[in-house]
Amino acid sequence: MTYRYVPMKSTSYNLVMSALYNGRKGKHPPVGNPTSIVCHDLMDACGISFPEAHLDAQAMADLAMAGNEIAGFDTVMPEYSVDQEAAALGCEVDWGDRDRMPDNKTFPYADFSDIEIPENLLEKASMRVVLDALSILRRWKGGEVAIIGKVMGPWTLSYHMAGTQNFLLQIGLGEKKKVVKMIRQLMPVTINYAKAQFRAGADIVVVADHVTGSLVGPYHYEEILLPVHKEITAEVSGPLILHVCGNCSDRLALFAQAGFDAYHFEWQIDARMAVEKVGRQISLVGNINNPQTLYQGTEEEVYQQTRYAIEAGVNIIAPECAIPLSTPLKNLKAIVSAAHEGYSPI
Repeated sequence: MTYRYVPMKSTSYNLVMSALYNGRKGKHPPVGNPTSIVCHDLMDACGISFPEAHLDAQAMADLAMAGNEIAGFDTVMPEYSVDQEAAALGCEVDWGDRDRMPDNKTFPYADFSDIEIPENLLEKASMRVVLDALSILRRWKGGEVAIIGKVMGPWTLSYHMAGTQNFLLQIGLGEKKKVVKMIRQLMPVTINYAKAQFRAGADIVVVADHVTGSLVGPYHYEEILLPVHKEITAEVSGPLILHVCGNCSDRLALFAQAGFDAYHFEWQIDARMAVEKVGRQISLVGNINNPQTLYQGTEEEVYQQTRYAIEAGVNIIAPECAIPLSTPLKNLKAIVSAAHEGYSPI
């Protein structure tokens, strides 16, 4: 019998999902946005701005679609803040404006008392709005474009509940029992919200959990959070991307053990090094620099950095984190143009 190679149909959805599992390549690498790619130019282009897009499901979905239809990304991701769960759990949130992202203003569990999780947590307005936006996107573009949801991991949620400095101080003081208790009380929030986002229409969910190298050592991740991450990935059946900001070169191997399907990483981690170190164990998403390249750089600089990531073997090309709001839209489009040149000849 003679077999004939049939190339993968290069729809945005197929490109992203195949790349997520380190699978068959299409005509070009996919470009994704595991975190926000909203900028002033994109707001202006679609007529939707912040804070409306944090609080209204239709506006949230419309702005997410602009990332695909205007910027050309292969994904849509409708959650732009890190405070949706925090608001539902009792934090006072300043939802910002066109020039400011939301900010958590109060820390209701700074004393590390038992956390009261509302029975109707998923119906709280700040969480329900994301679920409704995902459902809208599923009706519009399901199966055509990869739909990405986002949840905060229990480490990040602990920052919101207790305050970042306060939480890290307890770690420094050796209060492991107190820290682990809070993380484990918050773990069901991450799990249940991720499951709800899959039910609502997400193809992939990002778990943002900021155990970054500038704040804690890799041994803290291995001892405290790695077991929790393993439980999360075992409990949530859909595809998950881990996002951790900053230079995490010293814990890449640990991330690869946690059970996530991909890791979204920053420019501080060299793409070639990351691929060589863990590229066969976990797919990689990233790592176009935000402040120097996308925000202040030229289209040529974006092109060169994008091609470097492609040639290094990064599976899904993306900005390293939520982009600055004044980022030029042309620089986002430059990522897409560079990716559409395809893979480099072997």
